[in-house]
Amino acid sequence: MHRRKQKQQSGWVLVFLFIMLFLAFAYVLFSRQEQAASLPKEGSSFAVHFIDVGQADSALVICDGHYMLIDGGNAEDSDLVYSYLERHGAKHLDCMVASHAHEDHIGGLSGALNYAAVDTALCPVTEYDTKVFQDMVHYLDVQGKSLTVPEPGDKFSLGSAQVEVLGPVQEYDDTNDTSIVLRIDYGETSFLFTGDMEKGAEADLIESGANLRATVLKAGHHGSDTSTSYQFLREVMPKYTVISVGEDNKYGHPSDETLSRFRDAGTEVYRTDMQGHVIAESDGKTVTFRTEKEADTATNPAENSTLQTYIGNASSKKFHLPDCTSAKNIQEDKRVVFLTRLHAVLEGYEPCGRCKP
Repeated sequence: MHRRKQKQQSGWVLVFLFIMLFLAFAYVLFSRQEQAASLPKEGSSFAVHFIDVGQADSALVICDGHYMLIDGGNAEDSDLVYSYLERHGAKHLDCMVASHAHEDHIGGLSGALNYAAVDTALCPVTEYDTKVFQDMVHYLDVQGKSLTVPEPGDKFSLGSAQVEVLGPVQEYDDTNDTSIVLRIDYGETSFLFTGDMEKGAEADLIESGANLRATVLKAGHHGSDTSTSYQFLREVMPKYTVISVGEDNKYGHPSDETLSRFRDAGTEVYRTDMQGHVIAESDGKTVTFRTEKEADTATNPAENSTLQTYIGNASSKKFHLPDCTSAKNIQEDKRVVFLTRLHAVLEGYEPCGRCKP
């Protein structure tokens, strides 16, 4: 009887092991199939052209012969946008996105509409009391088109790429915060566009649970300190960041604080003010960059290379330079030592506003 039970138990063990091996094999097979399915088909292509429109924004997305234009710079950039579309054969736009109603994003879209036919035009509002906005609406009307206000969760295809509207997730009085937030997935790579969205709207977007992780981030608000918070960067964790910004602009963009956050996050930075047009190309697995000029320029050099420790306060979640008065007053049981700024940032600490570590 005892031997029979042992045999039965051994049999169940073998059955259990067989099931586990089968499940492991099925998981590996399914994972490989899922990965293969996520990659673009042979012959597919994808590129984002971050057009150098100075202190403004414009990007042309091209996938498998399909085109999407996100913003168009200032009104004075109309000819440039027109000629850029013409040069790349973008006679037909599947989608035109006016991220928000400010001139430095929609002014040049009139030039685009004079060259290219548009299927769908997205904008967070359908009315705005400026000449450039009314001009954009007029040229859309000539084509028999009107503005569409998208909703978070809206999705559409651009060739083999998938585009999803992530925000805005609330209504805002500040026009910058009304910016349409787009995520573009191509194979295993992804691109995130946030217009001029600022920190408050970023926090709301994080709270919404949107999938913000991206390979490439188009920096919000031209690299202003009002955008791209530490919390937002931790959600996105971009391998690359592109800043659309004008040389020696009067706003001081990109700000030193924002560039410091990019260094902390370990993201490689490209800038239109230094490198002209910036072109990001994806094969579905990796993203490579080409620039109009100064390909090897240091776009975000560290201010110094001296080793520096930082002192964190576990209660306030702030970190400081060691000689900061606030650091010296931290209770011993709340005192945390970080060997790098990045370590402090990844642990969820923010820099002290007094010593600005």
